[in-house]
Order: sequence, then C-alpha cells, then structure tokens
Amino acid sequence: MKIHPLITTTDALSDLCTRLAKSEFVAVDTEFMRENTYWPELCLVQIANTEEAAAIDPMAEGIDLTPLLDLMCENEDVLKVFHAGGQDVEIIVNLTGKTPHPIFDTQIAMMAISQSEQIGYANLVETWMGLTIDKGARFTDWSRRPLTDRQIEYAIGDVTHLATIFPRILKKLIKTGRGLWLDAEMEKLADPSNYLTDPGVAWKRIRQSGRNPQVLGRMKALAAWREGEAQHKNIPRGRIMRDETLADIASHPPKSQADLAKVRGLSTAWKDNDIGKRLMKVLAEAEPMSKDEMPDKAARGAPLGKEGALVADLLKLLLKIRAREIDVAPRLLTRADEMESLAAGMRDLPVLKGWRYDVFGKDALDLVEGKLAFAVEKGRLKMTHIDDVVVVDPAQPDAPDTLAAE
Repeated sequence: MKIHPLITTTDALSDLCTRLAKSEFVAVDTEFMRENTYWPELCLVQIANTEEAAAIDPMAEGIDLTPLLDLMCENEDVLKVFHAGGQDVEIIVNLTGKTPHPIFDTQIAMMAISQSEQIGYANLVETWMGLTIDKGARFTDWSRRPLTDRQIEYAIGDVTHLATIFPRILKKLIKTGRGLWLDAEMEKLADPSNYLTDPGVAWKRIRQSGRNPQVLGRMKALAAWREGEAQHKNIPRGRIMRDETLADIASHPPKSQADLAKVRGLSTAWKDNDIGKRLMKVLAEAEPMSKDEMPDKAARGAPLGKEGALVADLLKLLLKIRAREIDVAPRLLTRADEMESLAAGMRDLPVLKGWRYDVFGKDALDLVEGKLAFAVEKGRLKMTHIDDVVVVDPAQPDAPDTLAAE
C-alpha cells in the first residue's frame, strides 16, 4: 500500500479524492480535540483504500476540504468504513449538515459475528491481524503543529489496518447471512438527526428526580439556555453550568440574582454579572411543562415489582444463553431496559419485531408466558420449550435438571 506524505494543499487533496472515488470502499478516521470547546475541532483526517492511504491536514493554511466532503457525503458509489465512527460522523455533520453515506461501522459489525460489545480498535487489529498497535500517541494534542512523523504514522495506521480488516469482516458477515441484521443499525448511524443538537430537547439528557411540571419547565428552559450559551462561546456546556447545578436551580429557583451567590457550583460573580442576569430572565419566563411533553413513566423504567424483577432476570439469563449459542453480542439483540419492559407486560418493543423476534424475541415472549424452561444438561445450561420437556425418573444419573418460567 502506498502511503502519501501529509496532504496540506487543495490540489493534492483533490487528486487523492478523484482516485479514491473509483474505489468500492474507503476506510476513514479523524483526530480531533474537544476538551475545551463545544464543537469538536477537526485536526486530522485519515483515509485509505486497498492501494493507498494518506493523512489530510484540515488546519493547513488555505486548504479547501470540499473534495473530501463531497466524497464522504455526495458519492453514493463508495462505501465509507469507520470503526466506532459516531464522533467522526458528528464532525462531518457539523461541517456539512450531512452524514457520510453509504456507511459501515466495523465495531457494530463485530457485534453480529462475535460476542464482542464495543470492541476497541487495538483489539480489533489484534484479533484479525495479530498485530499490537503502539498506543503512545493516543493522548497527542492533535491541534499542535508541526505534527511529527511518528504521529502521522500512528494516525494513518488507523485506516491502513481497517482497509485490510473490513473485507474479512464483510466476508464473514456474508457467510453467516447476518448482513441484513445491520442495515437498520447502519441507517441509524447515517441519520443526521442523531448528531444535530436541538436545545429544546437538551433537558432530556439531565437526570430528573420527579415529574413536577413547574420544575421540568424550568429545567427545559435552563437546559436550552445553557446550550445556547455554550454554542455561542464554543465551550463545553459543563463550563457554563454542571447538570447537578442546573437541576438544583430548577428545583429550588433563587428569588433574586443575589441569591445565585449561594448556589453550589456557581461562582459568586453570578450575583451581579450579565450571565447571572440572563439566567434569572430565563427562570422568570419559564413556563410549566405541558402534558404532551411530560416524560413517560414507562420510558423511565416500568414498575416491575418483585416477581417482575425475577422474570427480568430470567430474560437476561436467556439473552446470555442465546447470544452464546449463536455467537453474537447480546447488546445487538436487546438491552436490559427492554427486558424489564417485556417483563412488565409491554409488547410494542423492537425485540419483538423483525429479525430480532425470529432470533431471540419469540423465545423471550415464550419465557414470559411460561412456555419456556431452562435445563442443565451435562453441566451446560440450555433452554427448551415446556412441550418438549420429558419427565424422567430423577434417580437416573443422566436426568436433566429443569427450571421452568411459569
């Protein structure tokens, strides 16, 4: 594979993208900094196909990233391959308002062909190539220039290995017939709405201790205001105000701006500065949350009770067994909160639809309805339907021990 020198000009980038546009796929990765900013600062882009690879410096003076962004978002003939690409995609969405498409994420794909959940890139490379990656440059300040040869070599390695591994993963996916399982997951990754921040719904990320309309109305207003302040100043939202402080103010609003000096987590300067004045204005104008916006109780966890919690535990055990049997990551099939909802009687759930129903949901439903049992046979736990259970003489040494969910 040919490794190009660091690309710092629009002409060199355009030539590279023209060649890459003829590929079946490109492996993509980015390096960025966001510790001190609201918006991630793009510092380096790495890209490769099976023949060539390069790192692109988006901070180079005068460089225009349009050829790269067009390849990412406008070319439907080239598959864009990422590993754990959520933050990489977010950066492209911030630059273009669009996501790379079509898209493939090897971390998600590994969940369909192994029991690996959120496998890291270093482990991926070791698993498929038997190589150990030098992690010495992981904590590099990628915004500093000039970049060293070691830094660039480390960064390019993230796509050269990925370009080698992806065809192998794809081959195994085709062999197992599980490629269709991933279509919906990849489409979620390609949905721009997952990356665009709506200040109006920022309050949903904050832990709520109740369902008081007045408190939630203030929380919604404060969260939207904080988001706007952070975006305008381009600093992390936590630098404006931590979630705990925001929730405390929403629950116990100060009567005057001077009282802000008593709020834990705020500087005493808020009692008479402009940002404190803006906060008090937001509180004064906040409206109680409407009934339509109130959080759904069921969405925060269905009331299981003791028996329901036991059923949920059995469902989680069933999930482990099935995931082991078919060699798939449990998280790809369902989540713990979904198991609890099923145990509580809910039926409009993703696990009871499509391929998930065929692979796991049907058995999960049978378990809840008392039609499935667990059995220990020769020291190994397995599941069986009640109709298939054979009553045997327990004195026989090979008799299976059976536990039914009834």
